[in-house]
Amino acid sequence: MKVNQKNILEEAENALRACLQRVPFLEIECLERELKVGDVCIDIVATVRIAKQRQRLALEVKNNGQPRVARAAAYQLARILEREPDVYGVFAAPYISPQTAEICVQEKIGYLDLAGNCRLAFGQVYIEQECKPNPFAKKRDLRSLYSPKAARVLRVLLTDPKKAWRVQALAEEAEVSLGQVSNVKSLLEDREWLKRSAAGLLLKDPESLLSEWSGSYNSRKNVPRNYYTLKSIAEMEADLAKACEGEGTVYVLTGFSGAARYAPSVRYQRVMAYVSRDVESIAEILSLKEVASGANVTLFTSYDEGVLYGARQIDGICIASPVQVYLDLLGVKGRGEEAAKTILDEVIRRSW
Repeated sequence: MKVNQKNILEEAENALRACLQRVPFLEIECLERELKVGDVCIDIVATVRIAKQRQRLALEVKNNGQPRVARAAAYQLARILEREPDVYGVFAAPYISPQTAEICVQEKIGYLDLAGNCRLAFGQVYIEQECKPNPFAKKRDLRSLYSPKAARVLRVLLTDPKKAWRVQALAEEAEVSLGQVSNVKSLLEDREWLKRSAAGLLLKDPESLLSEWSGSYNSRKNVPRNYYTLKSIAEMEADLAKACEGEGTVYVLTGFSGAARYAPSVRYQRVMAYVSRDVESIAEILSLKEVASGANVTLFTSYDEGVLYGARQIDGICIASPVQVYLDLLGVKGRGEEAAKTILDEVIRRSW
């Protein structure tokens, strides 16, 4: 759900009223918009009465609740508090992430989202609510950051987080436009997951990035074809590699097939691989029988060629990158999550 700039102040007022009205001994006297304190404009000023005492709340309202925006809002509120030390500062946005909430606590300001989740602490009042479902959580920037083209940039950054990138070089490596890289850079900087150094852009929080991406990743965008073979898993994987190489078809093992190469403790009973083209021809060469159930071979046509980035050869067979294997495993029912955790702990984190 999106919030237009035109009505976000009204939505913030409504959310604030709903939170404050939970306090029986507090009375809301007035809510005013866009007041100036010196050279600083306050989006909303709420005046409340507690017994015989009055308290003013200054709300800085933004359409974006990411950490970098919250820090800028905290700075703006600090300027107001220099002139009006009795004012209590509050950051308001459609969605407040846990990281943003932590920043607000550190900066000694309150926070409020448009679903009513909040933390307000002033005078005798303490209101904290974190359990309301937030319809604004799935924002457009989330879809933008994890779109197929943007994900190409993320794969490059996550493959070697310690490497600094110039924008031009990053665009060329990811095979996307300069505009796409700039968009991803802005979104990552808003989350404070990217920093600029003399050498270029550097990913500073790969763990948080991968965690958020995995929560949004949908492996079902890939098109699967399910088959059955009487061959052993090892024999099938070797034959698949040979057939693809013979046809000039790019392929990579993924899922459990990829995980077992990185972490031998992973056990599995199904071959999983991306095949870049001619899936039916490859299946025919391998004498695979397409089935509706009981499959032990799944060949995917990928939603984007980015899934092939970072592939490597292990024992003469092409394997998807650890990051791609991890993402694909999370979408596998049964032991997929367990195998994904193994790859994260034993391979990905160690490389970081």
